[in-house]
Amino acid sequence: GQPVYSDAAIQACLTIKVLFGLPLRQTTGFVASLLKLAELDWPVPDFSTLCRRQKRLAVQLPYRSSNGPLHLLIDSTGIKVRGEGEWHTRKHGGSRRRVWRKVHLAMDEATLEVRAVEITGSGVGDAPVLPDLLAQIPEGEAIASVTADGAYDTRGCRDAIANRGADAVIPPRRNAKPWKKDSPGAADRNEALRAIKHLGRAIWRHWTGY
Repeated sequence: GQPVYSDAAIQACLTIKVLFGLPLRQTTGFVASLLKLAELDWPVPDFSTLCRRQKRLAVQLPYRSSNGPLHLLIDSTGIKVRGEGEWHTRKHGGSRRRVWRKVHLAMDEATLEVRAVEITGSGVGDAPVLPDLLAQIPEGEAIASVTADGAYDTRGCRDAIANRGADAVIPPRRNAKPWKKDSPGAADRNEALRAIKHLGRAIWRHWTGY
């Protein structure tokens, strides 16, 4: 019968695909050549297997663990996707419609390793994705702090951070008002507001390491 490939094997093939910008069919040939050079008589996932498995692959991000609780840095960036829009332009002419995606990342401040990642459409805001990023960090792993910019100054973000026992190093929005202390993240935010009011944003940034 057909060999059963582990998620690690599929991810390794797809990593090579992305790294060298190869189509799936060329990726399988490239991986087969690498295994031949290494004198390994291992089967290689074919095109249809890679195509099918990539749709439901649970990506595992290898990382070097840091000493002590995590200090996470969270942000997002936009990437332009080369896909159907550009192909249609080359084939039929006309205006080129750019397709954008957002990559949301959580990085370990000590090692700069990526610990969590989410890909969304360009219309998705930053704040709603933060709880999903934190959910990718195992429950048993302590998080000391989460640093992010003012776009993440929402109840959902601050509550998610507080529920993990971490400090939220997030600048309150300009003209922000104190919150009622009816949510887990409200107290820390009100403390930040009080410090900024009396000391100024520059000192708050220096004090918190933002």
